[in-house]
Amino acid sequence: MMNLKKNYLHSVVIASLVGSAALLSSGAALANDSDELEKLRALVQELDQKIRVLDRKAELSEEKAEADRKAAPVIKAGSSGFSVESADKKNSIKLRGLLQADSRNYFSDDNPDINNEYTLRRVRPRLQGTFFNIFDFDINTDFAPAAAVVQDAFINARIQPWFQVQAGKFKVPVSLERIQSGGDLRFVERSYVSDSIAPNRDVGLQIHGNVLNEKLNYAVGVFDGQFDGQSNGSNRDNVANADGKEIAVRVFATPFKGEDSVLEGLGFGLSATRANGSDQAVGDSYRTPGQRNIFAYNGATLTDGDKTRFSPQAYYYNGPFGLITEYIKSDTDVVRGANSDKISNDAWQIAASWVLTGENNSFRGITPKRDFDLNAGTWGAWELAVRYHQLNVDDKVFEGPAATRYASATSTTEKASSWGLGVNWYLNKNLKVQTTYEQTSFDSGVAGVQDLEDEKVLFTRLQVAF
Repeated sequence: MMNLKKNYLHSVVIASLVGSAALLSSGAALANDSDELEKLRALVQELDQKIRVLDRKAELSEEKAEADRKAAPVIKAGSSGFSVESADKKNSIKLRGLLQADSRNYFSDDNPDINNEYTLRRVRPRLQGTFFNIFDFDINTDFAPAAAVVQDAFINARIQPWFQVQAGKFKVPVSLERIQSGGDLRFVERSYVSDSIAPNRDVGLQIHGNVLNEKLNYAVGVFDGQFDGQSNGSNRDNVANADGKEIAVRVFATPFKGEDSVLEGLGFGLSATRANGSDQAVGDSYRTPGQRNIFAYNGATLTDGDKTRFSPQAYYYNGPFGLITEYIKSDTDVVRGANSDKISNDAWQIAASWVLTGENNSFRGITPKRDFDLNAGTWGAWELAVRYHQLNVDDKVFEGPAATRYASATSTTEKASSWGLGVNWYLNKNLKVQTTYEQTSFDSGVAGVQDLEDEKVLFTRLQVAF
């Protein structure tokens, strides 16, 4: 449009000058003044040249403005967070966050050390980004419940979809539920599988990727080594000795992914870890859904060789229905004094959920079809979830007198069985309200010691995630 205007203006000016030249030329002819005519022609040519120069400068200015616009970074702010992205989309930085404010209310519990409480469960500002469309980074911090800690800090090089290299601190590829984001959990607390037995986060190097049209995911990593349920930075020694490391392997298949089949949402896999260490106090410790510690080893119980884990796992999602199940076993060679044994502890869970408002269920969470809006009469998405999970401690740790047992003197529980019921309200993509009731029964592993009183706890959570 601007070029048309300039061309039009140019034509008008030239026409005016030519017309003036014609009139003057006529007058000049009558006056027989050839010098004036030549001067007028030169003036017209000079003005024409200046106009052409101005037109070209305007074109160059427009081209530069368009190039600057194309090269300018793209700034976005929305439900997925705040981000700055280069014009070629090869570089980006994104700010994300997760805030969970919880309440815990215990019922029928005579233990004076257990009190109802309000707590900040997760306060996690998170910085993620990509450089050159290959190198991803993730820095995930947590300021709850008491002290700041770096949860994740790693770089991942996406050399090929089937070959990626990740280094730093991140989740060890073992438990299916542990891999699930804390913001996508269907229950306020994780099950015994991931919260007690599986390792959490560790420092290491991992090769991973997707093959067979993304129907098979694999991960192989070497890590510092962590005790059951522990993270690197949890103030416990690593499970391996100074020279040893922990190897973790996981494969997970989704053979019907992308197909028009009732089995499209089926996934299953296996994971395992192995470490070797000795002469360290065994740092495994287990707790209930109400975050109550129920088992720990005696400080004189030391590692004495291999520590291995094995975990089959699966999920299934179809429409509003979702199911996740997994089992994990942890074997640890231990020694105390003249006694040595292989201790085998295990846990399992099965959990199902149904989205009452009809949205599609998924491992990554739920997005409401219609956000909560009183004026529009919409209420977001509602979900009902049920779970049963169990923890089993090897009875060998309770054998003999208290002075020589592998278990600590205060640990008496051999089995903990929990069932839970959850109601989740997704007001929109970023705001969720959760309510979970968990009831746990205990079996004592020490002769003559009564079972612990059942734990009954009601959780509520307000979550903001972006």
